[in-house]
Amino acid sequence: MSQRTFSAKPADIKRAWHVIDVSEKVLGRAASQIATLLKGKHKPMYTPSIDTGDHVIVINAAKVKVTGKKDTDKLYHRHPRAGFPGALKTTNFNTLKARHPEDIIFNAVRRMLPRNALGRQMMTKLKVYADDKHPHVAQQPVAHTVEA
Repeated sequence: MSQRTFSAKPADIKRAWHVIDVSEKVLGRAASQIATLLKGKHKPMYTPSIDTGDHVIVINAAKVKVTGKKDTDKLYHRHPRAGFPGALKTTNFNTLKARHPEDIIFNAVRRMLPRNALGRQMMTKLKVYADDKHPHVAQQPVAHTVEA
């Protein structure tokens, strides 16, 4: 007797909303748990080739911390003019945290997801805010804590 592999259908997917407060949490540990929620790996119906994940709202992104000397040594690179490698801009963690704290969480989570159309679809369900206010009260999000 053989068993069939379960594959989630779009009609089977129920998306929940989670709020995660990352104040005084370590960036990498929080990002990996956020990526798990976006992928849907916390659900028994997880299917790798289908987006079964939930919506995630991250608040207090400006209060996230890193360990060691990463606050001064961690660098973020970008090319403001696409196609021109000589236009490389580099920013360290503290400067980016002061200017755009949402980008820190956004980049950390994006790099933990698949680098294809499925990963881009998962990223649309991530909402990041620098302070503790968010406009998603109508969706009745559930508070989710980040472990260690």
